[in-house]
Amino acid sequence: MPASEKGVRSIEAVGRDAILDAVAMLREDGVRLLADLVRIPSLLGQEGPAQDLMERVFRDLGLEVDRFAIDEEALKKQPGWSPSLISYEGRENVVGIHKPHGTSGRSLILNGHIDVVPTGPEELWSAPPFEPVVRDGRLYGRGAGDMKAGIVAYVMAFKALKSLGVQPAAPVYLQSVVEEECTGNGALACVARGYKADAAVIPEPFNHTLQIAQIGVIRCELEVTGRPAHVLDTGAGLNAIEAAFQVLKHLKTLESAWNHPDGRHPAYEHHHHPYNLNVGHIEGGEWASSVPTRCRMELRFGFPPGRAAFNVSAEIERAVAEAARTDPALAGITARVIFRGFQAEGCTLDPEHPMLEALDAAHRTIFGTPAPRLAQTCTTDARNFILYGDTPATCYGPEAERIHGIDESVSLDSLAKVTAVLALFMADWCGLEEIS
Repeated sequence: MPASEKGVRSIEAVGRDAILDAVAMLREDGVRLLADLVRIPSLLGQEGPAQDLMERVFRDLGLEVDRFAIDEEALKKQPGWSPSLISYEGRENVVGIHKPHGTSGRSLILNGHIDVVPTGPEELWSAPPFEPVVRDGRLYGRGAGDMKAGIVAYVMAFKALKSLGVQPAAPVYLQSVVEEECTGNGALACVARGYKADAAVIPEPFNHTLQIAQIGVIRCELEVTGRPAHVLDTGAGLNAIEAAFQVLKHLKTLESAWNHPDGRHPAYEHHHHPYNLNVGHIEGGEWASSVPTRCRMELRFGFPPGRAAFNVSAEIERAVAEAARTDPALAGITARVIFRGFQAEGCTLDPEHPMLEALDAAHRTIFGTPAPRLAQTCTTDARNFILYGDTPATCYGPEAERIHGIDESVSLDSLAKVTAVLALFMADWCGLEEIS
């Protein structure tokens, strides 16, 4: 019998109920792995220990492991690259590679980001943010929802199939990547390394929805310089902090124009304000009794799919230059824009794509209703696969609360259900074969 046909099993032969039972048996294993991951504060630049754990997890699954550093100079030549915030030294991606005996199904990438955002004031948390707490059916901790639960879901889905003596009958790549939260260069590095598949699923915590669109995101710094003076004569100075907020008013006109119904992408025609300008960080001034010389704001712009990031960046620069040139309140002020972090274009996926249909069928088995399609108002690593990796991609993950906020948590029942959906989807999409 040819290797490509050896031991091939259909999902019907294995049994959906058997797969669901196998997932249920692993529930507590999944909770323990999630708690272990949350205990590791994998903030920007500190992802290494969490990736050590992911490497062990992938090896324990019997996967070939590809752990590789990100070559920033090489990545700069790739479309989709975003200017990084810090060095990539010691910050690596980890990929677990499953190779079937013979390929009879469709290949799959299961991708998740290991990095988490800062905690904010820890005293506002009900428990320390990196000490996981299970309460009322939820696991609390920074990164629990966004998106370590999603990583646990795809790990346990793969493990459940193996526990039944079967494995996907197509290549499957389990990816744990860095730096999704500010550039997406981790996933882009996987694409540049040659990882492509017939589909990619990212279990972001979007409450059992199927993502069909995501906006573009530009991250930049607005630096405004005025003229210092003693407060005894504030008129002798130019207040950079006040000027920065004046420039911000001009930039808000871009946000308004992009959100006008005539300017919205069709995927967002029913969303009243999909593209948001956020001031995420501000610093400025030198002394309470001195007119501040400089102010710097870190900004995040959302913009419509279909627009090139470099065109949007140019539009932002023009708006700042025009404000400084024409607004009397900014006379004598200098302002410049520095682009660091996301230069991420939006993307869409056909709502009827076969991958979405297969995921929806698995979702219906668990929930009894169709999975809602979602046009997302943030960016995810799905764009790297869709735009640059010739791989259709979506996000489908658990229900989480307060991601990026205080007392972030994920529903453990939801995690179990997403694990079951991913196991059924993997069995259907990739096909199954006997392990030996």
